[in-house]
Amino acid sequence: MDRQFISTEETLVVETPERVPIELPMASIGNRFLAVLVDHLIQYAAIALILILFSLSLGEGLWSEIEFAETTRTGLSNWMLAILILVVFAVFTGYFIFFEWLWNGQTPGKRLMRLRVIRDDGRPLTLWEAIARNLIRIFDAVPGFVVPIYSVGLITIFLNRRDQRVGDLFAGTVVIRERTDEAPTFAETFSNPVADAALRRVQKRTEFSADLSKLTEKEIEVVENLLRRRWDLDERQREWMAWRVALPLMYRLKPDYDEKTFTYEGFLEELIHKYQVRNRHLN
Repeated sequence: MDRQFISTEETLVVETPERVPIELPMASIGNRFLAVLVDHLIQYAAIALILILFSLSLGEGLWSEIEFAETTRTGLSNWMLAILILVVFAVFTGYFIFFEWLWNGQTPGKRLMRLRVIRDDGRPLTLWEAIARNLIRIFDAVPGFVVPIYSVGLITIFLNRRDQRVGDLFAGTVVIRERTDEAPTFAETFSNPVADAALRRVQKRTEFSADLSKLTEKEIEVVENLLRRRWDLDERQREWMAWRVALPLMYRLKPDYDEKTFTYEGFLEELIHKYQVRNRHLN
Protein backbone atom coordinates (compact mmCIF):
# COMPACT_ATOMS: atom_id res chain seq x y z
CA MET A 1 0.00 0.00 0.00
CA ASP A 2 1.41 3.38 -0.98
CA ARG A 3 1.37 5.98 1.76
CA GLN A 4 3.00 9.31 2.37
CA PHE A 5 3.67 11.29 5.52
CA ILE A 6 3.78 15.07 5.63
CA SER A 7 4.69 16.44 9.04
CA THR A 8 4.07 19.90 10.41
CA GLU A 9 4.77 21.15 13.91
CA GLU A 10 1.59 19.65 15.39
CA THR A 11 0.01 17.61 12.61
CA LEU A 12 0.86 14.39 10.82
CA VAL A 13 -0.85 14.01 7.46
CA VAL A 14 -1.39 10.42 6.36
CA GLU A 15 -2.23 9.68 2.75
CA THR A 16 -4.95 7.02 2.68
CA PRO A 17 -5.06 4.19 0.11
CA GLU A 18 -7.49 6.43 -1.83
CA ARG A 19 -4.69 9.07 -1.94
CA VAL A 20 -6.70 11.49 0.17
CA PRO A 21 -4.77 13.11 3.04
CA ILE A 22 -6.13 12.78 6.57
CA GLU A 23 -4.77 15.19 9.16
CA LEU A 24 -3.93 13.56 12.48
CA PRO A 25 -3.15 16.08 15.24
CA MET A 26 -0.13 14.92 17.19
CA ALA A 27 -0.32 14.74 20.98
CA SER A 28 1.72 17.42 22.70
CA ILE A 29 4.43 16.54 25.19
CA GLY A 30 2.41 18.27 27.92
CA ASN A 31 -0.69 16.16 27.28
CA ARG A 32 1.36 12.97 27.09
CA PHE A 33 3.08 13.84 30.37
CA LEU A 34 -0.26 14.41 32.13
CA ALA A 35 -1.66 11.18 30.68
CA VAL A 36 1.30 9.07 31.78
CA LEU A 37 1.24 10.78 35.20
CA VAL A 38 -2.37 9.67 35.69
CA ASP A 39 -1.47 6.15 34.56
CA HIS A 40 1.51 5.91 36.91
CA LEU A 41 -0.59 7.15 39.84
CA ILE A 42 -3.07 4.36 39.09
CA GLN A 43 -0.17 1.90 38.94
CA TYR A 44 1.21 3.06 42.30
CA ALA A 45 -2.26 2.78 43.85
CA ALA A 46 -2.57 -0.76 42.51
CA ILE A 47 0.87 -1.69 43.85
CA ALA A 48 0.02 -0.21 47.25
CA LEU A 49 -3.14 -2.33 47.29
CA ILE A 50 -1.12 -5.42 46.40
CA LEU A 51 1.31 -4.75 49.26
CA ILE A 52 -1.59 -4.28 51.68
CA LEU A 53 -3.16 -7.56 50.57
CA PHE A 54 0.16 -9.35 51.03
CA SER A 55 0.45 -7.82 54.46
CA LEU A 56 -3.04 -8.87 55.47
CA SER A 57 -2.49 -12.36 54.10
CA LEU A 58 0.41 -12.72 56.54
CA GLY A 59 -1.62 -11.32 59.42
CA GLU A 60 0.76 -8.39 59.80
CA GLY A 61 -1.62 -5.51 59.07
CA LEU A 62 -0.46 -2.29 57.47
CA TRP A 63 3.25 -1.53 57.79
CA SER A 64 5.75 1.23 57.25
CA GLU A 65 8.67 0.84 54.87
CA ILE A 66 10.98 -0.18 57.70
CA GLU A 67 8.49 -2.68 59.06
CA PHE A 68 7.91 -4.06 55.58
CA ALA A 69 11.63 -4.61 55.05
CA GLU A 70 11.95 -6.33 58.41
CA THR A 71 8.91 -8.52 57.76
CA THR A 72 10.28 -9.45 54.35
CA ARG A 73 13.52 -10.64 55.89
CA THR A 74 11.85 -12.63 58.66
CA GLY A 75 8.36 -13.58 57.55
CA LEU A 76 8.23 -14.00 53.80
CA SER A 77 9.68 -17.06 52.23
CA ASN A 78 11.76 -16.67 49.12
CA TRP A 79 9.02 -17.90 46.82
CA MET A 80 6.44 -15.46 48.20
CA LEU A 81 8.90 -12.61 47.77
CA ALA A 82 9.51 -13.76 44.20
CA ILE A 83 5.77 -13.78 43.52
CA LEU A 84 5.45 -10.27 44.95
CA ILE A 85 8.27 -9.00 42.74
CA LEU A 86 6.73 -10.63 39.66
CA VAL A 87 3.30 -9.17 40.39
CA VAL A 88 4.70 -5.68 40.85
CA PHE A 89 6.73 -6.02 37.64
CA ALA A 90 3.63 -7.24 35.79
CA VAL A 91 1.69 -4.18 36.95
CA PHE A 92 4.42 -1.87 35.69
CA THR A 93 4.89 -3.54 32.34
CA GLY A 94 1.47 -5.05 31.69
CA TYR A 95 -0.71 -2.06 32.63
CA PHE A 96 -0.12 -0.13 29.40
CA ILE A 97 -0.22 -3.25 27.22
CA PHE A 98 -3.51 -4.38 28.74
CA PHE A 99 -5.35 -1.08 28.43
CA GLU A 100 -3.99 -0.08 25.02
CA TRP A 101 -5.09 -3.45 23.66
CA LEU A 102 -8.44 -3.48 25.48
CA TRP A 103 -9.30 0.19 24.86
CA ASN A 104 -8.08 0.48 21.28
CA GLY A 105 -4.89 2.45 21.88
CA GLN A 106 -5.96 4.22 25.06
CA THR A 107 -5.18 3.94 28.77
CA PRO A 108 -7.16 5.68 31.54
CA GLY A 109 -4.71 8.58 31.35
CA LYS A 110 -4.88 8.81 27.55
CA ARG A 111 -8.67 8.57 27.60
CA LEU A 112 -8.81 11.42 30.12
CA MET A 113 -6.54 13.57 27.92
CA ARG A 114 -8.27 12.43 24.69
CA LEU A 115 -5.13 10.79 23.29
CA ARG A 116 -4.85 7.56 21.31
CA VAL A 117 -2.03 5.35 20.04
CA ILE A 118 -2.34 4.22 16.41
CA ARG A 119 -0.03 2.76 13.80
CA ASP A 120 1.97 5.32 11.84
CA ASP A 121 -0.11 4.54 8.73
CA GLY A 122 -3.33 5.52 10.52
CA ARG A 123 -4.52 1.95 11.15
CA PRO A 124 -5.56 0.42 14.47
CA LEU A 125 -2.99 -0.63 17.03
CA THR A 126 -2.49 -4.40 17.16
CA LEU A 127 -1.48 -6.50 20.15
CA TRP A 128 2.05 -6.80 18.77
CA GLU A 129 2.50 -3.01 18.63
CA ALA A 130 1.01 -2.63 22.12
CA ILE A 131 3.50 -5.17 23.49
CA ALA A 132 6.48 -3.81 21.56
CA ARG A 133 6.06 -0.13 22.41
CA ASN A 134 5.47 -0.79 26.10
CA LEU A 135 8.25 -3.30 26.69
CA ILE A 136 10.62 -0.65 25.34
CA ARG A 137 9.05 1.80 27.83
CA ILE A 138 11.55 0.46 30.38
CA PHE A 139 14.35 1.90 28.22
CA ASP A 140 12.43 5.15 27.59
CA ALA A 141 11.98 5.61 31.35
CA VAL A 142 15.74 5.61 32.04
CA PRO A 143 17.24 6.60 34.46
CA GLY A 144 14.29 5.56 36.62
CA PHE A 145 12.02 2.51 36.68
CA VAL A 146 10.18 2.60 40.02
CA VAL A 147 9.97 6.38 39.49
CA PRO A 148 10.15 6.77 35.68
CA ILE A 149 12.01 9.89 34.54
CA TYR A 150 11.64 9.33 30.76
CA SER A 151 14.86 11.17 29.95
CA VAL A 152 15.60 8.93 26.96
CA GLY A 153 11.98 9.11 25.80
CA LEU A 154 11.88 12.91 25.98
CA ILE A 155 15.17 13.29 24.11
CA THR A 156 13.92 10.95 21.38
CA ILE A 157 10.62 12.83 21.07
CA PHE A 158 12.47 16.12 20.61
CA LEU A 159 14.79 14.62 17.99
CA ASN A 160 12.17 13.18 15.58
CA ARG A 161 9.43 14.86 13.58
CA ARG A 162 6.59 12.56 14.63
CA ASP A 163 7.08 13.02 18.39
CA GLN A 164 7.86 9.32 18.82
CA ARG A 165 9.72 7.89 21.77
CA VAL A 166 11.97 4.85 21.31
CA GLY A 167 9.06 2.46 21.89
CA ASP A 168 7.02 4.20 19.17
CA LEU A 169 9.92 4.07 16.72
CA PHE A 170 10.41 0.36 17.38
CA ALA A 171 6.70 -0.50 17.10
CA GLY A 172 5.85 1.92 14.28
CA THR A 173 3.25 3.85 16.29
CA VAL A 174 2.32 7.47 16.96
CA VAL A 175 0.25 9.17 19.66
CA ILE A 176 -2.49 11.44 18.31
CA ARG A 177 -4.90 13.87 19.90
CA GLU A 178 -8.54 13.17 19.12
CA ARG A 179 -10.56 16.11 17.89
CA THR A 180 -13.84 16.61 16.08
CA ASP A 181 -13.65 20.27 15.05
CA GLU A 182 -12.56 19.54 11.46
CA ALA A 183 -15.29 17.05 10.63
CA PRO A 184 -19.01 16.81 11.34
CA THR A 185 -19.95 14.86 14.43
CA PHE A 186 -21.83 11.58 14.24
CA ALA A 187 -24.92 13.35 15.57
CA GLU A 188 -24.71 16.07 12.91
CA THR A 189 -24.15 13.59 10.10
CA PHE A 190 -26.77 11.02 11.09
CA SER A 191 -29.43 13.20 12.73
CA ASN A 192 -32.13 12.92 10.04
CA PRO A 193 -33.84 9.67 9.05
CA VAL A 194 -32.92 8.17 5.68
CA ALA A 195 -35.71 6.91 3.49
CA ASP A 196 -33.65 5.21 0.79
CA ALA A 197 -31.88 2.17 2.22
CA ALA A 198 -30.23 1.16 -1.06
CA LEU A 199 -26.44 0.87 -0.86
CA ARG A 200 -24.04 0.56 -3.75
CA ARG A 201 -20.32 -0.02 -4.12
CA VAL A 202 -18.17 2.84 -5.35
CA GLN A 203 -14.78 1.54 -4.18
CA LYS A 204 -12.80 -1.46 -5.33
CA ARG A 205 -13.82 -4.49 -3.35
CA THR A 206 -11.88 -4.79 -0.08
CA GLU A 207 -11.82 -8.44 0.87
CA PHE A 208 -11.38 -9.33 4.53
CA SER A 209 -12.29 -12.07 6.97
CA ALA A 210 -13.65 -11.48 10.48
CA ASP A 211 -16.22 -12.70 12.98
CA LEU A 212 -19.19 -10.40 12.32
CA SER A 213 -21.13 -11.77 15.28
CA LYS A 214 -19.25 -9.22 17.40
CA LEU A 215 -21.04 -6.35 15.64
CA THR A 216 -24.02 -4.60 17.19
CA GLU A 217 -27.08 -3.28 15.38
CA LYS A 218 -26.11 0.26 16.39
CA GLU A 219 -22.67 -0.09 14.79
CA ILE A 220 -24.22 -1.39 11.55
CA GLU A 221 -26.67 1.51 11.59
CA VAL A 222 -23.81 4.00 11.85
CA VAL A 223 -21.99 2.38 8.90
CA GLU A 224 -25.13 2.31 6.77
CA ASN A 225 -25.94 5.94 7.51
CA LEU A 226 -22.42 7.02 6.60
CA LEU A 227 -22.50 5.13 3.30
CA ARG A 228 -25.87 6.64 2.45
CA ARG A 229 -24.92 10.20 3.38
CA ARG A 230 -21.32 10.24 2.16
CA TRP A 231 -22.34 12.23 -0.93
CA ASP A 232 -23.37 15.12 1.33
CA LEU A 233 -19.75 15.45 2.51
CA ASP A 234 -16.80 16.90 0.66
CA GLU A 235 -13.99 14.50 -0.19
CA ARG A 236 -11.88 15.33 2.83
CA GLN A 237 -14.77 14.98 5.29
CA ARG A 238 -15.89 11.78 3.58
CA GLU A 239 -12.49 10.10 3.95
CA TRP A 240 -12.14 11.41 7.50
CA MET A 241 -15.55 10.00 8.49
CA ALA A 242 -14.82 6.65 6.78
CA TRP A 243 -11.60 6.42 8.83
CA ARG A 244 -13.37 7.46 12.05
CA VAL A 245 -16.12 4.86 11.60
CA ALA A 246 -13.85 2.05 10.35
CA LEU A 247 -11.15 2.37 13.01
CA PRO A 248 -13.16 1.25 16.10
CA LEU A 249 -14.76 -1.54 14.04
CA MET A 250 -11.34 -2.81 13.02
CA TYR A 251 -10.28 -2.76 16.68
CA ARG A 252 -13.31 -4.87 17.55
CA LEU A 253 -13.24 -7.31 14.61
CA LYS A 254 -9.45 -7.69 14.17
CA PRO A 255 -10.02 -8.37 10.42
CA ASP A 256 -7.58 -10.23 8.20
CA TYR A 257 -7.12 -8.20 5.02
CA ASP A 258 -4.73 -7.42 2.18
CA GLU A 259 -3.09 -4.03 2.74
CA LYS A 260 -2.47 -3.61 -1.00
CA THR A 261 -6.19 -3.50 -1.84
CA PHE A 262 -7.48 -2.01 1.41
CA THR A 263 -9.48 1.23 1.61
CA TYR A 264 -11.50 2.41 4.59
CA GLU A 265 -14.62 3.15 2.55
CA GLY A 266 -14.24 -0.14 0.70
CA PHE A 267 -13.92 -1.92 4.04
CA LEU A 268 -17.23 -0.41 5.21
CA GLU A 269 -18.94 -1.34 1.94
CA GLU A 270 -17.72 -4.93 2.20
CA LEU A 271 -18.68 -5.02 5.89
CA ILE A 272 -22.29 -4.14 5.12
CA HIS A 273 -22.38 -6.64 2.26
CA LYS A 274 -21.04 -9.46 4.44
CA TYR A 275 -23.39 -8.52 7.28
CA GLN A 276 -26.44 -8.62 5.02
CA VAL A 277 -25.39 -11.99 3.53
CA ARG A 278 -24.82 -13.37 7.01
CA ASN A 279 -28.24 -12.23 8.22
CA ARG A 280 -29.97 -13.73 5.21
CA HIS A 281 -28.35 -17.10 5.96
CA LEU A 282 -29.29 -16.86 9.64
CA ASN A 283 -32.90 -16.08 8.76
